[in-house]
Amino acid sequence: MLSKKQRAREILLRLKLLYPDATCSLNYSTPVQLLVATILSAQCTDERVNKVTPALFGRFPDAASLAIADLTELENLVHSTGFYRNKAKNIQAACRMILNEFNSQVPNQMEQLLQLPGVARKTANVVLAHAYGINAGVTVDTHVKRLSQRLGLTKHTDPIRIELDLIDLLPQADWENWSIRLIYHGRAICKARSPACIACQLAELCPSAGEEGGR
Repeated sequence: MLSKKQRAREILLRLKLLYPDATCSLNYSTPVQLLVATILSAQCTDERVNKVTPALFGRFPDAASLAIADLTELENLVHSTGFYRNKAKNIQAACRMILNEFNSQVPNQMEQLLQLPGVARKTANVVLAHAYGINAGVTVDTHVKRLSQRLGLTKHTDPIRIELDLIDLLPQADWENWSIRLIYHGRAICKARSPACIACQLAELCPSAGEEGGR
C-alpha cells in the first residue's frame, strides 16, 4: 500500500503525462500585468479575465499608468470580472505601493508581495512562480482545493493549511507544476458537480473515485 507521499508523487507523474504542456492560463507580458490578472481572477474564470485584460492593458499597461488611472474608468474596464470596485481599488493601491516602496518593480519575495493590497498567498505564489521562476509555495485555488481533498491528500478546508500539507508531500521543484496540472484536470475531468471518475486516469489512486456521482 502506497504512503500518502508516494501516492502524491505518482499522481504528479500521471498529471505530467496527461498535461505535458500545461502552463499559466492568464495572458500577460510583464510581472505587473500578471499581478493584475491574478488579482482579477479571484472568484472569476481565467477565460473571462483574458477577455478583459487586452483593453485594460492597452489603456493602462504598467504600474505607473494604473497608479494614476481614473478609478471609475478602471472599474468599468474590470467590471465583468466581479467584485470590480474592490478589485480596481486594490489594483490601484498595489501599483502605487510598487512605485513608492518597491522602486517600481513587482517584489520577488513572498513577504513583500503579501504587503500589497489584494494579494494573498495564492496570488503571490502565481507571481513568484511565473514571473520570477521561484517556487515559494503551492498555489491553492478552488480546483486545487477540491481535488487535493478528493484525492485524500488533505483534510483541511483552509487554503494555507492545504498548502502546507501539499508542501510536505511534493518536491519543491514541482509545487507550481502540481497546481497548474491539477487545475487542468479539474476543468477537464474532476469537475465540482459531475466528476468523470470512469474516464479519470487518477481513479485508482483516488479514495473518492465513484463516490460523488462520477461517471
